[in-house]
Amino acid sequence: MHVLPLSVLTRLLNTHNVPILLVELVENPPWSRQSQAGCLEKYTNSKWQQVLPSEQLVLTKTEGQLRAHINEVVIEQIPSLVELQRHLEHLAIIEPPPTKQQLILEQVPEMRSSLMQQYKSKWRTLAEQQAALLLQQSQQDLLKCSRGLASAYNIDAMEGMLADAPKCVVCGSEARKRCSRCRNEWYCGRCVVGN
Repeated sequence: MHVLPLSVLTRLLNTHNVPILLVELVENPPWSRQSQAGCLEKYTNSKWQQVLPSEQLVLTKTEGQLRAHINEVVIEQIPSLVELQRHLEHLAIIEPPPTKQQLILEQVPEMRSSLMQQYKSKWRTLAEQQAALLLQQSQQDLLKCSRGLASAYNIDAMEGMLADAPKCVVCGSEARKRCSRCRNEWYCGRCVVGN
């Protein structure tokens, strides 16, 4: 986890609390159940199989991949967990490092939550208005609406609202022409011929 960006790590640990989700998986594993007769069954090889009482502590392939309870029986079966157990014990004993006094900003999407709050009990009315507007129109009205939407997303019109004029990617001077292939790059009148 040390290679994850700080915002991802914060979201995993603080916002979504993934370790607690994993604890729930270990405490109530979906790959084992009690049958109606009261016997333990485990899901192995794509089917539910009854487990003998003497084999209840034997790990299945699924449990070997997801098991987080580390005890002597598990360590006997998966010796590589000794290092993990030692590391977890070390973390439980040491004092956490002091927090750094740095400013960390995380972008949180607020638009959806504000829309959900604003239209909380108005979704049906809004859907009926949109259905009346869009579904019961003539062919000409739909064409007019489509042209209006297309003009709203016209890239050339949007770029007219930019504060800075586009720059030529070759020489850096003010650009007047856009690449006809990618429509992303800008060129001045001199540099467009060579590229």
